[in-house]
Amino acid sequence: MKDVTRRQLRFLSSVVQTGSLAAAAEQLHLTAPAIAQQVRLLERQVGLPLIERGPGGQHATEAGRILVEASHRVEAELADAAEQLQTLRTAGSGHVTLGAVSTAKYYAPFVLAAFQRAHPGIRITLKIGNRDEVLAWLESFEVDLAVMGRPPAAAQMHAEAFGKHPYVIIAAPDHRLVVEQARTGRPLDFATVAEESVLAREHGSGTRLHLDSLFATAGREPNIAMVLSSNETIKQAVMAGMGVALISGHTVAGEIADGRLAVLGVNGLPICRNWLVVRMSRRVLTPAADNLWRFVVAEAERQLPELDLHETVCN
Repeated sequence: MKDVTRRQLRFLSSVVQTGSLAAAAEQLHLTAPAIAQQVRLLERQVGLPLIERGPGGQHATEAGRILVEASHRVEAELADAAEQLQTLRTAGSGHVTLGAVSTAKYYAPFVLAAFQRAHPGIRITLKIGNRDEVLAWLESFEVDLAVMGRPPAAAQMHAEAFGKHPYVIIAAPDHRLVVEQARTGRPLDFATVAEESVLAREHGSGTRLHLDSLFATAGREPNIAMVLSSNETIKQAVMAGMGVALISGHTVAGEIADGRLAVLGVNGLPICRNWLVVRMSRRVLTPAADNLWRFVVAEAERQLPELDLHETVCN
């Protein structure tokens, strides 16, 4: 069966439908001998007779009926595939998968909601993971695009910035350093903050990379009291007074606004980075994915959480 062709199946189907080789030849604009030759070749490949003469003309044998039905299914599937491919060629429809680092989950749904309002025909899937996971999804083509806060080192990836991304050090509102700073109004030296217990994200996260880089630049070792795998857990632990943490300002905007967390004013902070949308350079984007890429670059900054950090903002 591996050498059976769609052309042979169409010839067989036409003979069965019309009831004769002559009628099939007229329908297909071919000669009857040409059709007969292909049907005989198909019979040799199958090893069974496919048509037989009976009342009213040529009829399918049981084997012929199976092949004719298979031919109809193949044609239907290909027609459906052609329709789906045409959909993919149309920017107003299709499907796109976005990967996002966990820090971006605080705004990514709002970006996608705004995109879907502008492009209601496009279906969207959102996958959340740490930075290493998201990069792996990009490389394996599990996601079309990704948003993250630290540029990938891989040369085969293309990244474009779409908004400022500040990293700040947070503490509980009643932490002694918060109280001291409120009293003096002066920024703290990093050496003073570095003596505190630090709550850190796991290795592989963008936040942990920033933390390690910050301490390495200062020539100090962080006093890591606990490693936690989510920003939410870090926020709760800081609120409970278990230590301080370096974290994306966009993950704590709500807690800062309602006074559950405080940002320490520290010399050299915030760390000012960019939010990035990333894709594999060698991947040809579908119209839907290209639409999302352009939307994120042009519009996503408007969906970033508003920060009330006073002087600690990225310009």
